[in-house]
Amino acid sequence: MILTSSNTLQNKKIIDYKGLVTGESLIGANIYKDIFSGVRDVVEGRTSAYEEELDKARGIAFKTMKEKAESLGANAIIGLKISYDNLGGTMGNTILVTAYGTAVKFE
Repeated sequence: MILTSSNTLQNKKIIDYKGLVTGESLIGANIYKDIFSGVRDVVEGRTSAYEEELDKARGIAFKTMKEKAESLGANAIIGLKISYDNLGGTMGNTILVTAYGTAVKFE
């Protein structure tokens, strides 16, 4: 399965547009994790705990999106976009990771 943010496939002929496919994943971050992450990573200036969680969530969203495309008979997804939305919460945040694009079949 080819994934690209481009709207075309270089050196490939798209023969069928299967439609929009999406993949979503939710990750929760609580206030205690926020504090711990901030203290632990302040020396490096990065929040590696969040980066790892975002990587996992993005992977789940991609996997779900690819499975949907394959079920439509597609072998590529073009125009790929990713969005991150903070849904809030009482003890912290819930982050929604959404991946979407157009499923296509190429020769």
